[in-house]
Amino acid sequence: MSADLRHIDTWLFDLDNTLYPAESGFMAKMVVRMTDFVEKVTGLPRDEAFRLQKAYLAEHGLTLKGMMLNHGVDPAEFHAIFHDLSLEALAHEPQLLAALERLPGRRLIFTNADDVHAERVLERLGLSHLFDDVFHIGSANYEPKPSPEAFALMSAAHSINPAVTAFFEDAERNLAPAAELGMTTVLVGAHAAGSTAQFVHHRTETLAPFLAGAQIREAA
Repeated sequence: MSADLRHIDTWLFDLDNTLYPAESGFMAKMVVRMTDFVEKVTGLPRDEAFRLQKAYLAEHGLTLKGMMLNHGVDPAEFHAIFHDLSLEALAHEPQLLAALERLPGRRLIFTNADDVHAERVLERLGLSHLFDDVFHIGSANYEPKPSPEAFALMSAAHSINPAVTAFFEDAERNLAPAAELGMTTVLVGAHAAGSTAQFVHHRTETLAPFLAGAQIREAA
């Protein structure tokens, strides 16, 4: 059955591995560069640098946060490592564009990435014109999802009414605070079907078919 989203007028989307499939391998290339950076800053052997990177991700929701707190890393220096990353793995998806176009109300990006990365990816995907704004990690004072503070800052910046907001994410734990606020949550990705979390309201392997088939509010 199609999802009943007729009450939604604010559409909130994560960026990486949500607006494009994880299978593209693009995020994997980002992880390689993150490991390079952690290895360089800490002087650790690569395998230990990788473990530390993942430990910071698990603890703080973002590798950068751990690097800032424990190693005094400048976030601008960290984000710069992604700004020349090839976007070749990302492709236009006409079905996704059409599915997003039909959504009534506002469309927003809520990402732990920075503004430059978000702009590059959206432009490459051909989706920039469909979004009203990007709430990036700098907008959140480097407080990443799933921190309640990040959600509070984003909600205040865009006058979010959770009751009429749907949040789409590939990271299950990032949906928990959204559901607690009263948002409708949608887990995206090949792993979504296996989720049993009560705070996940809808699950889909890929975004476009889910949006295309959802029941939405008719235009006034």
